[in-house]
Amino acid sequence: MRGQYDVIVVGAGPAGLSAALYAARAKYRVLVLEKEKMGGQITITSEIVNYPGVEKTDGTELTEQMRRQAEAFGAEFAMAEVTGIDLDGDIRTVKTDKGEYRAPGIVLAVGANPRKLGFVGEQEYQGRGVAYCATCDGEFFTGMDVFVIGGGFAAAEEAVFLTKYAKKVTIIVREEDFTCAKAVADKAKNHEKIEVHYETEIVEAAGDGLLRRARFKDNASGGEWTYEAPEGTSFGIFVFAGYVPDTKWLEGFVELDGQGYIITDRNQKTSVDGIYAAGDVCVKNLRQVVTAVSDGAVAATSLERYVSETYEKPELAQWKAQMEEERTKAVENSGASKHTGAAENSGTLEASDGGTEGVFITGEMKSQLADLFSRLQNRIVVEGVLDGSPMAAEMEHFLDELGDSSDMVECRYRRESDKIKEDEEYPVLRILTENGNETGIRFYAVPGGHEFNSFVLAIYNAGGPGQPITDEEREWIGKLKGPVNIKIAVSLSCTMCPATVMAAGRIAAERDGVEAWAFDLAHYPEMKEKYQIMSVPCTIINDRTVVFGRKTVDDLLAVLEES
Repeated sequence: MRGQYDVIVVGAGPAGLSAALYAARAKYRVLVLEKEKMGGQITITSEIVNYPGVEKTDGTELTEQMRRQAEAFGAEFAMAEVTGIDLDGDIRTVKTDKGEYRAPGIVLAVGANPRKLGFVGEQEYQGRGVAYCATCDGEFFTGMDVFVIGGGFAAAEEAVFLTKYAKKVTIIVREEDFTCAKAVADKAKNHEKIEVHYETEIVEAAGDGLLRRARFKDNASGGEWTYEAPEGTSFGIFVFAGYVPDTKWLEGFVELDGQGYIITDRNQKTSVDGIYAAGDVCVKNLRQVVTAVSDGAVAATSLERYVSETYEKPELAQWKAQMEEERTKAVENSGASKHTGAAENSGTLEASDGGTEGVFITGEMKSQLADLFSRLQNRIVVEGVLDGSPMAAEMEHFLDELGDSSDMVECRYRRESDKIKEDEEYPVLRILTENGNETGIRFYAVPGGHEFNSFVLAIYNAGGPGQPITDEEREWIGKLKGPVNIKIAVSLSCTMCPATVMAAGRIAAERDGVEAWAFDLAHYPEMKEKYQIMSVPCTIINDRTVVFGRKTVDDLLAVLEES
């Protein structure tokens, strides 16, 4: 019965998590598939004050509570990118880059991605001044001028957030006024570090590797004006111009409107029986967390009736009986094993930032780690090569806590005076085999925050069995000509970085001669300067090829082939 469910939810943002909660509470076997990060786009929002019943929170905390609720009722989670749906028969097949899953009912909660405007230089300077996530990249622009492009909720909110770092924030609004709620817009309008230009749009971004100037058009007068960064400095352009629905792969499966949004009825049903949609991907007037969770609840309860009626068909009697048996087993095996699956597949474990006086790994997390590490096929050594820096002190503290989690993972450290190679960099956490050989996976970082899960999965990949990869990916990895060094510059606050670190680590675990080294860029300013990094994740292949943005295993293999 592996891969067979009553309901499959595609997307783990608020809409998908709400649908999973309602479907699982109805005693259905539910799988949530997410390609990137549990919680969706809202996880980059630093402050939420309009969710009923919750006075103040942030996107990550709110969606993590939603995930735990759904999981408590038995929902399962897996990291996989859906590539298509086979609609033949009453039992649909959801095809992913990690295999196939089957269910009679599907909820599409795939959300939307930041919209790119297409101005001259936007693509060229992405990662070197042009950015789309204030939470991930805002710190890189400390003391600089920053332009925010857009007049909606995200633009107004993120502009205020960016004042924590920027010397000055200028908002470029194409319309005559902001298009978001007055209370949100007023915070931006009245902020002492923010200036607003209305009826204006960006025309061009230019420079010499880093942004040096930008050209704007005043639509009211028809004139143009140019901003130039002070000599020897750069600046930032953050684009918050709405979102594009993530439905390209759904063309031909369900009915979409002219902009690519999914058309549904009042019960969230799409044009196809058994397939429902929820959240920002739907045609709707208001896209907020509260409307997303409402959509998810409606979709799940409507789908519950559909699945129940479908199971009454005589030809599905055997499937129905098998699913009832699986649900019973799932209840009996709930608890620790449930958390193991989440840790292995979903990226839900997250350590605190800790510090020498803090706690990185809570007791509950150690229990989850013990379950996951019990699956290892080979013992793993995590070795810290430490110096006298504050980061090294945190690494030592982290290793002491991690070492208590499982007998399958040995944690040890040595000092810089004991370094094996003269050119060895430190401080660093190296993942080694039981006999002390390099796996190629290193963390020049204390893996707290979002990177804790990528670190845990690096151990899982190195010790086996590892995260699943396709036969095509395995063949592709086998053809790599080494040695290959992959450096990934990350920020511990970035929600997109872990996927890239995991992908690089998975390749390194599969192939000798491939190195995957993650760097916390906050501790390596010289790296930022050398590669002109103004956004994370940044991936550097063999110290030559530099690419920005989230990368899957397939993405990295394509870059490796080209380089």
